[in-house]
Amino acid sequence: MDGQSQLQFFRDPFPRRVSHYFRYPRTINSSLNAPMIALPDPSLMSLEEYLVWEPTQEQRYEYWDGEVVAMSGGTRNHNRVCLNFSKLLDEALVDHPCEVYIVDVKVQVEPGKKYFYPDVVVTCDERDVDAQLIQFPCLIVEVLSPSTEAIDRGTKFAKYRRTSTLQEYILVQVEQPGVEIFRRNEQGKWVLSEYGLGEVLELKSVGVKIAIADLYRQVQFDKEEADN
Repeated sequence: MDGQSQLQFFRDPFPRRVSHYFRYPRTINSSLNAPMIALPDPSLMSLEEYLVWEPTQEQRYEYWDGEVVAMSGGTRNHNRVCLNFSKLLDEALVDHPCEVYIVDVKVQVEPGKKYFYPDVVVTCDERDVDAQLIQFPCLIVEVLSPSTEAIDRGTKFAKYRRTSTLQEYILVQVEQPGVEIFRRNEQGKWVLSEYGLGEVLELKSVGVKIAIADLYRQVQFDKEEADN
């Protein structure tokens, strides 16, 4: 490939993903008559550009202060736990003014600056009318993996908990059974509770109880990991 058609790569500020920075993607032809390819552009993308450009892409991208960050794929266990959790919530909330979304709906974490894709999100706020995103979540679920755990526990939780409507933030293990829930108390402090396989998870933000075993339906654990 000649120098004019060589892709440029930029360091990912978030270790779990490959980051690509775009304005409107430009395309060129190489001297070898290769297909048209998009050239990454190092300039930052405005929010307005991101909201127009991102729905047209085959994969999902989060927005971090102008930087567009590609989302990585997940395992079968990860996908199964997300599906189980969303289905259980959706069925329990069928007669409530709440809506449950999974994977492909982004959350406005910081207006104009940060927009993330949680694994599961619930909103019960009548102000949530935007077709592209959730602005007033009350419950967010992140299903962990080795490559995502650090950022889900750290940077993302630090940003999510600034959302005034968020009441519960849930982390679900997939390597072995285990659920952690961070709940905002009356003093505005976040309190951690942990649940094991034989217990029942109480989600006070939506008035729902879920057996932990039901979250792991059809999930195959590595026997050595589960024994630990």
